Amino acid sequence: MIKRSFFTLTKPRLDYDLVEPDPKEPEPIPIPSNLTLLLNEPIDSTRQALIKKGDAVEKGEKLRLYNQSTEYTISPVTGTIRTIDTYSDDFANISTYLVIKNDQSQTTQTDSITYDLKDDIASADEYLRTLPGAPPLKILANDDVKINTIVITCADMDLLSTTNQYITLKFLDEIKKGAQVLKKITRVPKLCITIPEGLNIQGGFDSIQVFKTALTYPSNLPAMILKDHLSMILPAGKTPEDMGVCFITAEAVVSLARAYKTKSADFEKILTVIGKQGTQYRVKATIGTPLRKIFNTFSIHVNEQDRIVIGGPMKGFATYTHHHPVLPDMDTVMIQDRDIIPEVSDYPCVNCGNCLRICPANVPVNLLVRYLEADQYEEAADKYDLESCIECGLCAYVCTAKIPLFQYIRLGKHEILKLRAEV
Repeated sequence: MIKRSFFTLTKPRLDYDLVEPDPKEPEPIPIPSNLTLLLNEPIDSTRQALIKKGDAVEKGEKLRLYNQSTEYTISPVTGTIRTIDTYSDDFANISTYLVIKNDQSQTTQTDSITYDLKDDIASADEYLRTLPGAPPLKILANDDVKINTIVITCADMDLLSTTNQYITLKFLDEIKKGAQVLKKITRVPKLCITIPEGLNIQGGFDSIQVFKTALTYPSNLPAMILKDHLSMILPAGKTPEDMGVCFITAEAVVSLARAYKTKSADFEKILTVIGKQGTQYRVKATIGTPLRKIFNTFSIHVNEQDRIVIGGPMKGFATYTHHHPVLPDMDTVMIQDRDIIPEVSDYPCVNCGNCLRICPANVPVNLLVRYLEADQYEEAADKYDLESCIECGLCAYVCTAKIPLFQYIRLGKHEILKLRAEV
């Protein structure tokens, strides 16, 4: 829900959606004949690959490109690798995608490969990174990162999404079991959980500290939870992990509970889909399912120049193909009709001050954008607090000149990382 004030000198109020009291079950999407998996590693033609086109794979099999690869994905079906090719994300980072042709005769008959899971984080990290919810096992297993607090987020971070709230209402017992698994394998001393105000949760959480988060955006973003509930201010250029705090979604915690119970991986991802008229659908789809399969289920026709947004309206990013797959960390997908897509402009800043008044981090956005538009990223970081931005997107929402401020800031942070990596 979005409420704009009549008086322009006050801040607009954006409220998170609450899941319905008795939510409907997700619409199951049939497993398609071809699934696409993304692998965060580029193809290196000088190295001998471990997998190739035509290879047979089993459900639950761990797939890596090379012997020394630290990145992997897990096949959600038994089938055959049909394609291995290069993928470029919205910042032109090169990685790899695999298309697996599903053996339809084995879809319902084959159990997933079982794993030798032990009660330590290294064992979990070896097999379970790509579970629904994308648990941050790589961070938790990194000896150079000292985590002393884990925050389980049952509140959805962006507007319109109710994915993690639904999971909390439906699978509360599994969240509690997953929290105990987390505590056992990580040995992190402090566990916390965020619950949105108004979400009716029955039963306590024993030794887990509960944070009731406000319904006003952006109270569920990690930086705001650190500030409002852990009395920590996130320094410019730092991540919560730098401060010893790791965030994990409710869905990821449920996935861990199931994995340790069955010694295998789950591949069914729950997500919120928002149609062109704002209608919300809840679906359950196998990781790797092309988005077009979901759109077809609800008779959502994708026209040329329609916009598909992965994530919510504030923090989401556009993909320009309906073949984009469902990913482990994908909670929300929106589709906007080409005729109602908000226009952006190349008009200069008009110094209305709206971005200054609404910024929760007090970043001087009106000055910052001038440097970002001129590609002066170091100056933007050193003089105008680029790295203090918490990426809530509020500045772009209120911008009178319709400047894509959020996209400029994301690009600026990306470019700063590249520049510093080259030093």
